[in-house]
Amino acid sequence: MPYHVFNAYAPRYDDWYRRHLVTAENEARLVEAVARQHPVAEIGAGTGFFSARVGAEAALDPSLPMLETGWLRRRRTSLYEPVQALGERLPLRSSSIGTALLAVTLCFLDEPLPVLREALRALRPGGALAACIVPRDSPWGRLYREKARQGHPLYRYARFYTVREVATLLATVGLRRPRIDATITYAPWEAPRPEKPRAMSPQEAEKAGFACITATKPPRGYM
Repeated sequence: MPYHVFNAYAPRYDDWYRRHLVTAENEARLVEAVARQHPVAEIGAGTGFFSARVGAEAALDPSLPMLETGWLRRRRTSLYEPVQALGERLPLRSSSIGTALLAVTLCFLDEPLPVLREALRALRPGGALAACIVPRDSPWGRLYREKARQGHPLYRYARFYTVREVATLLATVGLRRPRIDATITYAPWEAPRPEKPRAMSPQEAEKAGFACITATKPPRGYM
């Protein structure tokens, strides 16, 4: 998608997190649970909401207004480095990071495989790539797809994936031992409630509002 769309949206991007405090906190707990190996680099970080929560060392995004907006809001409490960069050309040394985090990033990529391969390059052996999504056929995924059909300025560019599709993408680039964790088991029309993230089967995670598929870079010589 044309990432410049996010430039104009930057000043109000964080409004969603403020309006949906309980749901945003549930998502943040899940991301904290899967992004444990440092250094952490978030790819497609936007305003850095998740980068700040996990103590990421780097927040990378092609939209400078998104990075600037987030950094101005969080610079007193966060130490991550905002970096303007495309996911296909990461300014990271090979085998230099412990976790590559893509939180609600895949759905906005025209071609996910080049970005995943570049993240794999930057990961050290044994490092983890965590791809967090709104599963396509969950109640939340259906809600956002309906918003897309109605012309939402961001969702109309999104391509939502199933958990199985993301697991297949990770396997395609050579990542191994996928694990699925998810949260938000309530529907958009139900009252939100605090939840702890937990491991789920693919079938169960497809129904959740937010799921992270985490896979590992094999040791050198294995691939």
